[in-house]
Amino acid sequence: MVGIIRYIRNIRRSGLKQWWRNMQYIGDAKYGALKGTDEFGNRYFENLDPEDEVPGRHRWVDYAQHEYHASQVPPEWHSWLHHIRKDPPTEDPVMQNLSPAWKSHWVENLTGTRGAFKTYNTAAPKMTAWEPKVANRSGSLQ
Repeated sequence: MVGIIRYIRNIRRSGLKQWWRNMQYIGDAKYGALKGTDEFGNRYFENLDPEDEVPGRHRWVDYAQHEYHASQVPPEWHSWLHHIRKDPPTEDPVMQNLSPAWKSHWVENLTGTRGAFKTYNTAAPKMTAWEPKVANRSGSLQ
């Protein structure tokens, strides 16, 4: 009964459109405070109300892409989601001053996609396949 009340309360708070999106992407009716957005457009939420969320499930990410996976979360947001850091990167002064100007942008893991890194060899092969050579016969049989 408590689960149904929580479910209906979160539908009222988030609205029908957001509820439907949450059901399609995360499979639960969640509602929380927006803590920030990363460079990919992923949105990060937190709900500290013990009546609404189970401890350990009170931080979550709403992915911007339909085909999503965990490597689309940058390291600074990953550390906040998994309780390595208390404050989100948007509020943590250490995280804001940590990234040097020369640091490249985070790129998701592209393994298994067309954008995956593929090595190639520039050295000549040590073994080659046998190619038969056809020679003309000088004599003919009659």
